[in-house]
Amino acid sequence: MRSVLLALIVLALLLGGVGVWWIARSSTPTPGNGPGMTASLEEVRATPTSSVPLAEAERGGQPLEYTMDGDVKVFRLTASAVRWPILPDVSVVALAYNGQVPGPTIRVVQGDKIRVVLRNELDQPTTIHWHGLEVPNAMDGVPDVTQRPVRPGEEFSYEFTVTQAGTFMYHSHYEATQATRGLGGAFIIEPKDGDPVQADLDIPLVLQEWGIDPATGEPLGDMPGMPGMSMTNFFTINGKAFPATEPIRVKQGQRVRLRLINFASEVPHPIHLHGQPFKVIAKDGYPWDGPIAVTQLVGAGESYDLLFTAENPGTWLLHCHVPHHTTNNGEEMGGMILQIVIEPASG
Repeated sequence: MRSVLLALIVLALLLGGVGVWWIARSSTPTPGNGPGMTASLEEVRATPTSSVPLAEAERGGQPLEYTMDGDVKVFRLTASAVRWPILPDVSVVALAYNGQVPGPTIRVVQGDKIRVVLRNELDQPTTIHWHGLEVPNAMDGVPDVTQRPVRPGEEFSYEFTVTQAGTFMYHSHYEATQATRGLGGAFIIEPKDGDPVQADLDIPLVLQEWGIDPATGEPLGDMPGMPGMSMTNFFTINGKAFPATEPIRVKQGQRVRLRLINFASEVPHPIHLHGQPFKVIAKDGYPWDGPIAVTQLVGAGESYDLLFTAENPGTWLLHCHVPHHTTNNGEEMGGMILQIVIEPASG
């Protein structure tokens, strides 16, 4: 009996020592995790953001205008930090293109020659990767592989001819945290001979997740013991969390094309539509005679095009079917939900 008691005392002392070591380790700032990894919580708290301005744009994903230089369409993107409101009382300290989250939607026609001029107003280098696009190697946007990173205050021009058609995306490729904090957007290419899919509404829906302190908007950093996996507590569609998401309004009988884009999330999102089924018509920009379904899983780096006819009048939901993803900081209903309002044809 005495030997058992002595063993328990020794075990308690050992566990206590491990606990003290873990607390000391957790409270000691650690060096950066390197490119592609999420910053540690201590690093994030030390980052001054008091001077980050509130975004002027009210909506993300707005169409990006262009100018012409001969036969080249010229677009301009500026990367900078902004405070982006995902709810009326919650803003995130985001990284944004042209002051909006998600970044502007680039729409071009197959065969267009384009130039995208990136200006870096961040306090760190950056690049743009054209996700899924067939571009010259020097235009692929991979830092220290296909190009030198664009340093703060510099500009870089990406120039290529668009050869494909479909739903694609663009995003920072400098560090994982730049994309997860907002640096990305939709890149939509119309077929040169006209789109065989006719729709009355054509709507990109960009899915994002955030791990922030709701009081300050600051990132929460990594999950304990899981470098590179951030703690997420807010979820958005086109830069807003429910009930701030913008409803889709459609007349009964109209055809709706939804372009689901997941350029930055760390987990898949099973997107579910209430009230009527949809047809999956494309994946990652390529036509696909996909299933008729009511839920489509959208993994990180994937896009899916869904087509449905609004037959059933009423107010219906489209949402992620992961319960945690339909909350705002753990409170329902919120997050990745939007309303689809189908008005009667005679209304």
